[in-house]
Amino acid sequence: MKKSFRLLTLVGVVLITIFFMNAIHENEVQSITNTHKNYKIQALQLPANLNLAGERVPIEIPDVKERMDRELLVNTYWQSNGLLLIKRANQYFPILEPLLKKYGLPDDFKFLALAESGLIDETSSVGAAGMWHFMKTTGKEYGLEINKNVDERYNIEKSTKVAAEYLKKSKEKLGSWTLAAAAYNAGNYGVASRLETQEVDNYYDALLPDETERYIFRILALKEVISNPRKYGFVFAESDLYTLEKTKEIEVDTAITNIATFAKNYGLNYKEFKKYNPWLRENHLNNKSRKLYQIKIPIR
Repeated sequence: MKKSFRLLTLVGVVLITIFFMNAIHENEVQSITNTHKNYKIQALQLPANLNLAGERVPIEIPDVKERMDRELLVNTYWQSNGLLLIKRANQYFPILEPLLKKYGLPDDFKFLALAESGLIDETSSVGAAGMWHFMKTTGKEYGLEINKNVDERYNIEKSTKVAAEYLKKSKEKLGSWTLAAAAYNAGNYGVASRLETQEVDNYYDALLPDETERYIFRILALKEVISNPRKYGFVFAESDLYTLEKTKEIEVDTAITNIATFAKNYGLNYKEFKKYNPWLRENHLNNKSRKLYQIKIPIR
């Protein structure tokens, strides 16, 4: 009798344990199911009319389709970065767009600047600086003043002019805006030599370095997402976007001994002044040659 009771007790304990384990498992499954209901990571439908500066993307080629899909997925589901880029685009595209038009560059190249730097005036690990990420040698070759005191790679107007000159020369040499954009990443010689060796004449048929293989598709993905943010799940109000104050330009052809003091004369602190004039790299302007500089002052 005692043995039977112990056996029944043991069976009861096992059954109760199984019951609670099943209950816990069901709760975990329910939790996972609830999460999936609220947040779905789904495949994206690629647009049929993708183009860069009016040049069609041959999305029907499997390799092209896969590379485009990769960059669109990355730039859609890296949500924090995507939203930051949307906010910054609202801040700087109104400055870039008229400059691109003025210098004869297709409007789509504002997305190249976005891909290069995220529209942040930071120096890359290899020394490329400004929104267009110029190296010192390239900047100087195209006439930018670059030294410890003044670095015009950080001047959005002057660096955009240089970018336009570089890209237009690349297009003339290589035959398309798409190849010109690729050459911005890999260099004119690097792209031209590979085209010649491989006996092809367009970006989508060429085997290029890994970074350049992704480069055009990153620009295209940013164009698609920034142009259609709500289509890709980005929700925001106009008040959420970043803006810049309107500015006026003052001309200076003398040295500035102390920029912090100079800024105070216009109701600005040093940090505010440098935000609008990042090309001034120190707390003074040497200007021994009496060069004429345009300095931006916010209109308040």
